[in-house]
Amino acid sequence: MKIAMVGSGYVGLVSGACFADFGHDVVCIDKDQDKIDRLHDGVMPIYEPGLDALVANNVKAGRLSFTTSLAEGIKDAAAIFIAVGTPSRRGDGHADLSFVYAVAKEVGESLANDAVIVTKSTVPVGTGDEVERILKDSDMTHRVSVVSNPEFLREGAAIGDFKRPDRIVIGAEDDFGRDVMAEVYRPLFLNQSPILFTSRRTSELIKYAANAFLATKITFINEMADLCEKVGANVQDVSRGIGMDNRIGPKFLNAGPGYGGSCFPKDTLALLKTAEDYDSPTRVVEAVVKTNDRRKRAMGRKVLEAMGGADAARGKKAALLGLTFKPNTDDMRDSPAIAVAQTLTDAGVEVTAYDPEGMELAKPLMPQVTMASGPYAAIEDADATVIVTEWDAFRALDLDRLKKLANAPVLVDLRNIYEPDDMRAAGFNYVSVGRV
Repeated sequence: MKIAMVGSGYVGLVSGACFADFGHDVVCIDKDQDKIDRLHDGVMPIYEPGLDALVANNVKAGRLSFTTSLAEGIKDAAAIFIAVGTPSRRGDGHADLSFVYAVAKEVGESLANDAVIVTKSTVPVGTGDEVERILKDSDMTHRVSVVSNPEFLREGAAIGDFKRPDRIVIGAEDDFGRDVMAEVYRPLFLNQSPILFTSRRTSELIKYAANAFLATKITFINEMADLCEKVGANVQDVSRGIGMDNRIGPKFLNAGPGYGGSCFPKDTLALLKTAEDYDSPTRVVEAVVKTNDRRKRAMGRKVLEAMGGADAARGKKAALLGLTFKPNTDDMRDSPAIAVAQTLTDAGVEVTAYDPEGMELAKPLMPQVTMASGPYAAIEDADATVIVTEWDAFRALDLDRLKKLANAPVLVDLRNIYEPDDMRAAGFNYVSVGRV
């Protein structure tokens, strides 16, 4: 089957490469000529473990290609996926659907055969209805079905998530759409991956509900971490204790500096806007968004406190280890590190930083931060070292070397990757999250 993937960013490129690996003929389409040129040269526009090899293998096999021409890319395609960005719209937090609708209009003007149009982008409830209207207004004569097929990929583990999914959600309104999508995902169906067929609007809401629920779990355990510090409890044991309950589960219960990334921040805001539009308030999600925003700056204040307070910290130096919102990605969108760095620099602290993959994208977002060539270069002469992102490279730091390089043996571990007793025995003033 021929598949067209409109949008060659994170979702589109990973999905397209995986579909090609299943044996489909896939064309990835993007208006960014530079991005397409780099893909032709084997240069990935994002960092995702294993993606470069997956793309190279399928290009070599002739199953994956790239173009800037939508009309050329969708020709003879049985399924056309829309995988363009839906960032938060300035002013109201609603998802910006201009790219989705522009693609739908161009598809309607260029389509030369029957096809299923699939919204892979994360879109609010009712978007599929508008896409269908746009296609009908184009006066085309071909049969089309508009389907919702949200993605559930974790950055850093996206290929595995795509090939071994928890579930595949398909929102279709007719047999044509369901039949084509069943064929698209037939390789996974044979592996007994669960496929859930729903209405289109239900499918659109599932994506937002899932991300809002996960964001709620993160925010809940972060609040429990604050309480643990007050009462003298250990949040990691609390997480284990409640996570062993099958009704709750252990995932997304790691206390830290708050959630970030490309999904949770914008999707929770978009869900709030949808709920407002339909006069159905989501008070829990409202609280999650506000609490998470406050937490990021609070983590900066936690560092200042470890440095002796805001007044004592002025003129001193802090080293941030990890800038991306999570490890194994170069994604800086809404990363807690941005707020932490801003809080420190606002207090007059000099900040240096190192991240294995995210520094190029971090530079324009954090112009006040000096980027270092490695973790120990960042730590040199620092009055506090702060672990913001739990990259593997930071899990076994040479503590003796750290103490010799730093001005003070102060380590603020916002990801709880070290043991408090071990760090204190090593002579550190060690501060973690939800542990005393």
